[in-house]
Amino acid sequence: MTDRRTQLAENLAQVEQRIASACVAAGRKREEVTLVVVTKTYPASDVRILHELGVRHVAENRDQDAAPKAAACADLSLTWHFVGQLQTNKVRSVASYADVVQSVDRTKLVTALSAAAVRGGRELGCLIQVALDAESGGRGDRGGVAPDGIEELADAVAAAPGLRLDGLMTVAPLAGPYAGRQRAAFDRLMEFSSRLRGNHPAANMVSAGMSADLEEAVAAGATHVRVGTAVLGVRPGLG
Repeated sequence: MTDRRTQLAENLAQVEQRIASACVAAGRKREEVTLVVVTKTYPASDVRILHELGVRHVAENRDQDAAPKAAACADLSLTWHFVGQLQTNKVRSVASYADVVQSVDRTKLVTALSAAAVRGGRELGCLIQVALDAESGGRGDRGGVAPDGIEELADAVAAAPGLRLDGLMTVAPLAGPYAGRQRAAFDRLMEFSSRLRGNHPAANMVSAGMSADLEEAVAAGATHVRVGTAVLGVRPGLG
């Protein structure tokens, strides 16, 4: 465990340095960017070590992994983010532990999340996941709503009991005009964020960037970066 703590501490320090350097280069303050550590496939013991090292935001993308891990770490002061594609049959479980759902991409999901949040007496923060590779009216290969669907979905979240519209999220697309152009993709997301804040001023969260491209996300103006591998190491196979 000591070795694992040392490994995580070193990795976390390197990621912190990358974020700090990116902030300097972008003329931003370090506190403007929140690190969300994606702990998928890793045990609750790693989450506990990360908490000891100062991490306060963690993310999961599969409910079957996240639910028992969140329960095992319920005594810790953590903000849990759900970042994976979410099926409606998992909503009730996710709404019981997640503080923020970053992958809202359809009205059916908004309705289900609202009902679960109200039932549980909780308020869930929601990010609209934007698919920059999606055709008009469609969804992306990795989830997300097409850009022309942002406004309607945002209005639905804002009007839904138990939900709070926090902002936008994207995953750098593997196909389409933004494939391999992370900075351009993140700049485009920032444009959508600016428009969204015209009608929803409090929805100022922008989640973009992962281990390989966090610098581009910081440069574009992201408020949250989602980092897994660079902190926890190469993920073990799921089998």
